[in-house]
Amino acid sequence: MAMGREILRKEVLPFVAMIVVVCMQMATTTIAKAVLNSGLSSLIYVVYYNSLGVLLLLPGFIIQRHRRHARALTLSVLRRCFVVGLLGTCALVLGNQGLNYSSPTLSAGISNLMPGFTFVLAMIFRMEKFEVKRRTWQAKSVGTLVSIIGASIMTLYQGPTILGSSSTSDLPHQHSLLSHEYFSRWVVGGVMLVATYLFASGWSILQTATLKDYQEQITIVFFSTCFGSIQSAIVSLLLERKLDAWKLQPGIGMTAIVASAVLEPLCNQNITAFCLNMKGPLYVAMFKPLGVVIAAILNLLFLADALHLGSIIGSIIVIVGFYVVMWGMSRQPLEILRESEAANESSHLLQK
Repeated sequence: MAMGREILRKEVLPFVAMIVVVCMQMATTTIAKAVLNSGLSSLIYVVYYNSLGVLLLLPGFIIQRHRRHARALTLSVLRRCFVVGLLGTCALVLGNQGLNYSSPTLSAGISNLMPGFTFVLAMIFRMEKFEVKRRTWQAKSVGTLVSIIGASIMTLYQGPTILGSSSTSDLPHQHSLLSHEYFSRWVVGGVMLVATYLFASGWSILQTATLKDYQEQITIVFFSTCFGSIQSAIVSLLLERKLDAWKLQPGIGMTAIVASAVLEPLCNQNITAFCLNMKGPLYVAMFKPLGVVIAAILNLLFLADALHLGSIIGSIIVIVGFYVVMWGMSRQPLEILRESEAANESSHLLQK
């Protein structure tokens, strides 16, 4: 019975939690696209919903700090929270701007680069070893390269419409390449989204390291969100100097800000932090491919956007590359165990 509860807590709960996170991320992305289409600045949108998120997180933070065994905050922890908040702010600002130039489907497709980015950054920060002769390392490297190729196809090639109604961008010659203006926006959006998920991978790794050293999850999430709100507000005030741009009218803007504050800082950040602490950054990254399907469905249902051949081909290639990476990760402990057993057996033979 105790073993069953342990499996439920360590395996089933994180799995279900990450599926919920992916659904919330896709919902937030679709909401953001609708808001940006309505004319609200992406910078102001981030400031408002992050600030509201801080207020929603405040009661949980106060409750945790008043617990008897709450650990004391140190300057080192606050510095890490500041950098985590900065990485998150960069990801949000670039992500929303990239989304403004492209679509939620492209965002979900490029998000599949996160496992590759996470793997590379983990090697840089020595969370992964550079072992070229291992089959598992080779699989992770090849899978990363394949994922990058798939994301490049999604960025540079759109192709004919497969599902949904054609828009004004569906020109006769678009079956091979996009029109020049639309193509330029699509590429710029794709580059911004690639940078977004690079920052997100760094955020994931640093957040995991911070939670390992200081396991007051709600406190970490609160300060990271708080610092991120301050940073995004400073950037927005420098770039958006017109007072009219900061005025919110009743309607989709206010609704989206409230919904995003609940889905992202309050729910998504806390659930993701729980999974990062329990399973690590690569486990969290492995659920990104599910976002492609969810984004495409939400995109078709709520934004009436078309699904193109390039997005389908690129997504398939990215997912194949992703699962090659995951295969390498899953086989690595077994490979290390076999090598250890072989080394022990060889040692025993030499002793005889």
